[in-house]
Amino acid sequence: MNRYKLVHVTQFSYDGIVTESYNELRLRPRHDEGQSCLSFRVTTNPVAKAVGHQDYFGNWVHQFHILPEHKKLRVETEAVILMHPVKEPPVSTLTLAELDAMRDDLADEHFDWLAASGYCPFVPEILELAADAERECDGTIHGLVQTASSLIHKRFRYQQGATHVHSSVEDCLETKAGVCQDFSHLLLAMLRSRGIPARYVSGYLVPRQGNDEKAAMERVIGGLASHAWVQAFIPDTGWIGLDPTSGEYVDAQHIRVAYGRDYGDVPPVRGVYKGHAGQSLAVDVHVRPAVDDDGAEQLLETSATPPPDPEEEIHAQQQQQQQQ
Repeated sequence: MNRYKLVHVTQFSYDGIVTESYNELRLRPRHDEGQSCLSFRVTTNPVAKAVGHQDYFGNWVHQFHILPEHKKLRVETEAVILMHPVKEPPVSTLTLAELDAMRDDLADEHFDWLAASGYCPFVPEILELAADAERECDGTIHGLVQTASSLIHKRFRYQQGATHVHSSVEDCLETKAGVCQDFSHLLLAMLRSRGIPARYVSGYLVPRQGNDEKAAMERVIGGLASHAWVQAFIPDTGWIGLDPTSGEYVDAQHIRVAYGRDYGDVPPVRGVYKGHAGQSLAVDVHVRPAVDDDGAEQLLETSATPPPDPEEEIHAQQQQQQQQ
């Protein structure tokens, strides 16, 4: 089992005075059979008390508000996560023809994970990709899920900055490039359009140690930002995790934070504030082993330096941290 310490810093800087900042966070890792969230703490500056609850999908949401005037808002979360051993996904032999016979039952039980959404529309290009994956797979549900994830990895280029946080699958389809958020939306739309329940997973990727190409890529993808992937439901074996950015199954390097229909359900920080000032945003993420060489737990301080951003009167601090 692996234990990690996670620090996620979000810093908003304003070019004038703002007031009445209301915010909610989805940054606490989930606690289930695959991982244990041993501790979690929210710290804000200006100081505010965060109150937690679970949303419709079972994700932890922490809300806080700051009424006095301020020019900066720093939100820091710290967590210790114990990752349990990941079992190899069981290989289902259910065929796609058998899936078609289950459509009504699956729709009743998993409607949220089957419907198109704002980030995951069933546009013609998605249907073509899904058809390509079906032709290349072995005719089973499990085979289609695996083939669809691999197809995205092969046909699309990982490129930071190719899309933005509000991009839909159409943008990624046009440029043939994107980040994990885009690739997850592509896979969700492909699977759902074929009748396979699938959900968006936000979290973190712990980069492997080493100097090989795979480890280097993981440091680029998961070293300084949150990550995203997909879980697909196979009726006789349950949920399996796939990372279309790497084209592989999810393993113990993937720390799960929240489930949603798409990114719109699980932004790390969402909120509003009042004032005439423009804002800039900076995000800093550190994931590392929870103990040092002497066995002592330590947590390094971290900070963020914000870039410029346009001015508005009433600003929305939402959906701004694109998941890499």
